[in-house]
Amino acid sequence: QVRLAESGGGLVQPGGSLRLSCAASGSIFGINFMLWYRQTPGKQREWVATSSRDGITNYADSVKGRFTISRDNVNGMVYLQMNSLKPEDTAVYYCTGNNIWGQGTQVTVSS
Repeated sequence: QVRLAESGGGLVQPGGSLRLSCAASGSIFGINFMLWYRQTPGKQREWVATSSRDGITNYADSVKGRFTISRDNVNGMVYLQMNSLKPEDTAVYYCTGNNIWGQGTQVTVSS
């Protein structure tokens, strides 16, 4: 079974950018939909973005125009480019596909 591991989180000032990576232990070509979610303490996990195997993408309204999801099926990588970050983007970010979840990476947007 494929395992997922996120990285790239950190502390960034409002208006800044971060690029999250999700590394799979194998090819993700067989996984049609790869997604990013995020979660803050006391709240339900929130869907952020989806990429199909063919590169069709969808975004939550809260991140549309600021975040970009992409994937490298052969090398088993999924990315989330986050621009114009806001304090409300602060959360633990998770990637998932086929109901397999990574451990998450913390993103903190603060001055």
